[in-house]
Amino acid sequence: MLLHVPHAGTAIPDWVRRHLLLDDAALAAEVAALTDHRTDAIAAAAAERAALRPWTLVNPVSRFAVDPERFPDEREEMAAVGMPAVYTRGTRGQPIRADDPAHRDALLAAFYAPWGRAVRDAVDARLAATGRAVLLDVHSYPSAPLPYELHADGPRPAVCLGTDPVHTPGRLVAAAREAFAPVGTVGLDAPFAGTYVPLAHFRRDPRVLSLMVELRRDTYLTEPDGPVTAGFAQVVAALTALVNACG
Repeated sequence: MLLHVPHAGTAIPDWVRRHLLLDDAALAAEVAALTDHRTDAIAAAAAERAALRPWTLVNPVSRFAVDPERFPDEREEMAAVGMPAVYTRGTRGQPIRADDPAHRDALLAAFYAPWGRAVRDAVDARLAATGRAVLLDVHSYPSAPLPYELHADGPRPAVCLGTDPVHTPGRLVAAAREAFAPVGTVGLDAPFAGTYVPLAHFRRDPRVLSLMVELRRDTYLTEPDGPVTAGFAQVVAALTALVNACG
């Protein structure tokens, strides 16, 4: 069992910051809007409470350096709005970085490739030890849609589960629905779909199971990045229950 937390980090190294076109206030607003706030704390608390402690992988670097979950090539649909693995546009479609292939390649080498290797190695270790790996991909999303979203129409449930046809069996979805029912409405693949699997295993190794858990932020904190609310404990309890069900 692995808890994968790719978007909780806010670190932007100086050499990356110099290439961003936004002033400090505008960048802070973008970071506040897109960071999956407190998902690292949620994962850590669930891991601590689980009957069998899962591995926890938390990316400390902001997605404004690199988004490790996006495809690095033409498979990435978010490239249509300037937000593939290396963003050139922000949440409102505004330019945030020049389209500089050399800088993009440097970012991918510095952050994307090492993160991918780290998750791949963790998955391989679980496969070697147990013959399977279950990856829970922990995210959050705002209660109101942001302009960049491609699939913003429709409901925004308290918990959105993202699936993959190869890596997400029905029993994993059923376990998640049961675990998160106390939090509120539980939706499937809307407004966000898919789930993270290391590229080395993606659509190649069905022993790797994965489910994305998108927590609507107002269920556990004061938006956009304020203090946690009473719902934080409920979300932790639900994730703990899911970890236990999959263990």
